[in-house]
Amino acid sequence: MRGLTGYFDLECDSTHDELLARVTQMADTLRHRGPDDGGAWVDASVGIALGFRRLSILDLSPTGRQPMHSACGRYVIVFNGEIYNFRSLRGELEGSGDLFRGHSDTEVVLAAVSRWGLETAVRSFNGMFAFVLWDRRMRRLHLVRDRLGEKPLYYGWMAKTFLFGSELKALRLHPGFAGEVNRDALFLYLRHNCIPAPYSIYKNIYKLPPATILSLDVATRETDPKLTSYWSARQVATNSVAKPFQESELDAIAQLDALLRESVRLRMTADVPLGAFLSGGIDSSIVVSMMQALSTTPVKTFSIGFHTDGYNEAVQAKAVADHLGTAHTEFYVTPEEAIKVIPRLPLLYDEPFADSSQIPTFLVSRLARQQVTVSLSGDGADELFGGYNRYFWGPSIWKKIKWLPKGIRATASAALNVFSPKDWEDIFQKMGNSLPNRFKTPNPGDKLQRLAEVLSVADPQEMYLRLISHWKDPAALVLRSTEPHSLVTDPDQYLDLPDITRQMMYLDTVTYLPDDILVKLDRASMSVSLETRLPLLDHRLVEFAWQLPLSLKIRNGQGKWVLRQVLDKYLPRELVERPKAGFAIPIHAWLRGPLREWTEALLDEHRLYNEGFFAPGPIRKKWTEHLSGKRNWQYHLWDVLMFQAWLDENKTSKNASLNPLCEAPRI
Repeated sequence: MRGLTGYFDLECDSTHDELLARVTQMADTLRHRGPDDGGAWVDASVGIALGFRRLSILDLSPTGRQPMHSACGRYVIVFNGEIYNFRSLRGELEGSGDLFRGHSDTEVVLAAVSRWGLETAVRSFNGMFAFVLWDRRMRRLHLVRDRLGEKPLYYGWMAKTFLFGSELKALRLHPGFAGEVNRDALFLYLRHNCIPAPYSIYKNIYKLPPATILSLDVATRETDPKLTSYWSARQVATNSVAKPFQESELDAIAQLDALLRESVRLRMTADVPLGAFLSGGIDSSIVVSMMQALSTTPVKTFSIGFHTDGYNEAVQAKAVADHLGTAHTEFYVTPEEAIKVIPRLPLLYDEPFADSSQIPTFLVSRLARQQVTVSLSGDGADELFGGYNRYFWGPSIWKKIKWLPKGIRATASAALNVFSPKDWEDIFQKMGNSLPNRFKTPNPGDKLQRLAEVLSVADPQEMYLRLISHWKDPAALVLRSTEPHSLVTDPDQYLDLPDITRQMMYLDTVTYLPDDILVKLDRASMSVSLETRLPLLDHRLVEFAWQLPLSLKIRNGQGKWVLRQVLDKYLPRELVERPKAGFAIPIHAWLRGPLREWTEALLDEHRLYNEGFFAPGPIRKKWTEHLSGKRNWQYHLWDVLMFQAWLDENKTSKNASLNPLCEAPRI
């Protein structure tokens, strides 16, 4: 894996050495993404500078170094990612007469672009990637990102300079960078707990959307980049309605098994030690099962555990590892060890990011990096195979309430909110055995609170927005902001699909997956120089999954039906059959306990007022209610806290170096 950065100066008056020194400094902020080597290339006559950091995975020799030039001399590239089918592409190119100096996938990328053209070449790639390509002949700059958004790429104009890089910290080091907070992006952040593409926390800096080629014509001194989509999740979803899977359930299981095995096999290619994350759930277990079936030696697997009921998956992970015979490593984390990570989060993520599972994801990445350089992960299965509770809970509720007038539903919602979640849990506990079994459920107070939130919605689209929103009304919180266009708030982005479940799965695939899940994994793993690979996001598997009817994904109120049938070939069902838990930590309790002083300082009313981003009232109200124990506002509070911590970090150090392996400062 690698880190890349660079810039184009429209009015360059710097010398070759000045450009080289500046882009090298920018690239060095990404040393954690590429600790093994670095390089830079500049052309002062044009004002182009490319910088690179390398984590050696394939072709560890000097022939794999970057920036790399094509054999024909026309192209220069900095490439972050892996092309898993590079060997078959290389064979095809060699058959056409291409010669290769080394054995890296980057060299294959350059040869493919030289022979087939950029867009045709990119469509042939099976992998995760973000790269910048400079066409010396046409004087054209191209930025390219993979289909699902596994690898990051930021870009934007600062005055007369076009900046780009894998992480914002590299862009911030350029002297022309102006870090003005985008309040409208902050509005979206409070709704989603992350900042969705194409926005970033800074004005005029954007994330390149997945499956997109950005082209900037330097020859004409063009400043408005052209964006071209070379693959479309939207088209994949709509095609699934026109051309659904027509074969039997057994055929679907067999084809999915074959696709998964091939995807896993391709992602096991590396010239360095390789392993996998293992939580003991469906997703990671199926990846590890196939890895072990394809391996002649025990696969290295890694999991972390917590000494807290309801938050520990290590026991199930160990049971799966024992059954498969993997070389398993587990690490039980104390609250003190987990809390030590928190001060590093703003520097690690570069912009506000508030998915609290960022903490265990970092910890398991750090654990794995002690033994391997590459780790496979099971992310992506929930969006493709119906794993999230909202996919069957939301539509079921809507079916039962849609016939009721909205006024009656609003009254029922208000009635449910008369009692706090804690009060409801006390009521359920007192009723005990007198309750019918169908009402006996974990966390009944939280479930009733979520039910109250959706009872008064006008349609399924509004229900989805409510379900995925943390702060339901960010306008009441973020000062001087408006909600910008986004995929989930624009009715034109909703597809003509047969049901709301598939609508939610599509929107999660193009928003929650790349903007939250993949950001969390990339930053956490790359902060410790660990490459992560995701077999379930092979684009061929994504296209196949969308063809499958919903009945093969969700059945009897349970998701991932077809995935479970495949897993049955490798593992006893009882080892992985348990309610979906997620990668959670007890943030709610920590905020009332060891994190209370830290939280009070960041949420101080005078501080909030003076900084001028948030209205203090709604935040202080939720903090008071949370401290009382009657409401659990951990998600809302964590959103604000992660912004406040990020703001602190950027006040004190514009360009601090990232070294999360060091012990974090005490809270």
